[in-house]
Amino acid sequence: MANRRLISFLFVIVMAALAGQVEAQETESGWRIGLARARITPDQPIRMAGYSDRTQPSQSVSSDLYAKAMALEDRNGHRALLITADIIGFTERLSGPICKRLQTSTGLERKSILLNAAHNHCGPVILADPSLVEEDLEHPFGEVQRKRVFDYNRKLEDDLVRIGEESLRNLKPARLSWGAGVAQFVMNRREFTEHGIILGVNPRGPVDRTVPVMRVEDPGGQLLAVLFGAACHCTTLNGDYVSIDGEYAGYAQSYLEHKFPEIQAMFITGLAGDANPYPRGTVALAQQHGRNLGAEVERVLGEKLKPVRGPIQTELKLLALPLQKLGRQEIEELQTSKDQDFFAKNALKVLNRGKTLPEHYTAPFALWQFGKDLTLVGYSGEPVVDYVALTEKSLGPLNLWVAGYCNDVYGYLPSERVLAEGGYETRGLYVEIGLFPPQVQNVVLKAITEMALTAGRPMPARMGQSPTELQPKGSTFIRVARNSN
Repeated sequence: MANRRLISFLFVIVMAALAGQVEAQETESGWRIGLARARITPDQPIRMAGYSDRTQPSQSVSSDLYAKAMALEDRNGHRALLITADIIGFTERLSGPICKRLQTSTGLERKSILLNAAHNHCGPVILADPSLVEEDLEHPFGEVQRKRVFDYNRKLEDDLVRIGEESLRNLKPARLSWGAGVAQFVMNRREFTEHGIILGVNPRGPVDRTVPVMRVEDPGGQLLAVLFGAACHCTTLNGDYVSIDGEYAGYAQSYLEHKFPEIQAMFITGLAGDANPYPRGTVALAQQHGRNLGAEVERVLGEKLKPVRGPIQTELKLLALPLQKLGRQEIEELQTSKDQDFFAKNALKVLNRGKTLPEHYTAPFALWQFGKDLTLVGYSGEPVVDYVALTEKSLGPLNLWVAGYCNDVYGYLPSERVLAEGGYETRGLYVEIGLFPPQVQNVVLKAITEMALTAGRPMPARMGQSPTELQPKGSTFIRVARNSN
């Protein structure tokens, strides 16, 4: 009898300890997460983004487009807001008003709002600089299409503000954890030929095949949402495809939301400036890549993931990125360049109007620090893959999520290597007019390192070590393919 009492007493003690442990873990996590979404599929035929040689607006809808919001609040009440969308990119013309409205209505600081685009080439045009866009939209689509694009952009702004506000009203207790998988379809597109570098297929070129995955669950372990990414253009479909489509990123999100009903799947684009899907060219391939990516995320979700604890610290820097200073003669000589002819044509238009070319472009760069567990670096523009290794070397490779296409997609962000080699990714700005010089690389990395230090990221013990030297065995970080032509 005494033994039974003792066993019962010990059982109660153990159960109480386990319950206390669970409660302590939930308290330690301290997160509250809010979710919201909006269907952003255009309801009329509309001019499509991504391929300048398209000669007609969209003719149909093969899959819907969505914008999704996730609000985060740590145990100290610090809040942050992530919005993703199946569009070509956020420009300052779109993201600026969205952020200002959200700051006013929610009290969030600008540095605590992060917008990321899937870089979908089968969605509507997103407006950039008014003077350039208005001139460009006159031909060959006409006034009707120009109005539809403007109307769509206004509605999109309203939708994104609405879901941002809604997600902050929906905050509920949650736990975060993360891991990584591999995307096999990511291919370097800078193909070396006898006549220079072309947009093609380069199996030996560097790419980042990492699939970062963040699991969002309620205190009982029920999956609520998943954030995941891939460093690859959404260009499975070519310019002759004129149907609205979510591309592989949209199909991957749909796959996960079908597998896990009631969850919200959100896609974050990585450093995809010089990467395309492989193979490409059909809807079936876009669906295949989406299924494969979704299945890999599903696999990672079934693994033991690393906890992501707070507090959250958000940083934002508006950098004056330097542009090349070129005279008229130098610009005229670039008219015969297949990579810089876009810049030369538009730069000469500016000069012929009696105006001067800009010497800098102001671009936002962001960093979110989750306690000591994870650092999310948000590059703007279309960064090439070199910035993954460069970021690793500056900050260390562990607990690092590197995203591109954040807040303002103004053009390609080339590295020093890519600028030396040449190729399409050296064509510069397409929101304004300008070419980046090699020193832009150091300007960006210096700012990202400063933000990481300010935010409290644990930095490598010895700066300057190679990523391989800093990489411990058993890490979940997936290596970037470094070998190149």
